[in-house]
Amino acid sequence: MRVECVEVRLSPRAAYGLLGVSPPELDGSITSLADLWGAPERRLRERLTEATTWQERLALTEEFLTERAAAPSMAPEVAAAWDTIVARRGRIRVGDLAASCGWSRKRLRTRFHAQLGLTPKRAAMLVRFDHAVRALRAGESASTVALTCGYADQPHLHRDVAALAGCTPGALAHRLTSAG
Repeated sequence: MRVECVEVRLSPRAAYGLLGVSPPELDGSITSLADLWGAPERRLRERLTEATTWQERLALTEEFLTERAAAPSMAPEVAAAWDTIVARRGRIRVGDLAASCGWSRKRLRTRFHAQLGLTPKRAAMLVRFDHAVRALRAGESASTVALTCGYADQPHLHRDVAALAGCTPGALAHRLTSAG
């Protein structure tokens, strides 16, 4: 049996608006798009099945997602906090982020988690980790990656890589370069 699919990768900010629910509402469960979107998802799936070219499938997907973009948008302060985390590559203190929004740390944490499903601190950690992974994949040493990606030191990088990838930075770099 041959299976073809369209994969869409969304930032947390885009996912909030396109899915129509906040991540905490999904409670970490696997939820089908049919359960979230109902009849519109079924119509899209049917149209994708009937499409004969990838160009047509991608155009259908883009059209559908553009229409979905009218779903609820997140609070401007949360969106700005996310954008700042991404722009700063995860290298920002939560207190500074809260101050830039005019909110307390507690309010930022609560609102951010409600709309993105993770805390600002965790979001910054994951964004910083993403940049570290890219640098390791490019062949940079763990010490250089720790320095350029905002880790306090190389053991800090090592702890995050172990926690998030289950291996050392060297082993992760090896896996990434041999897979890529």
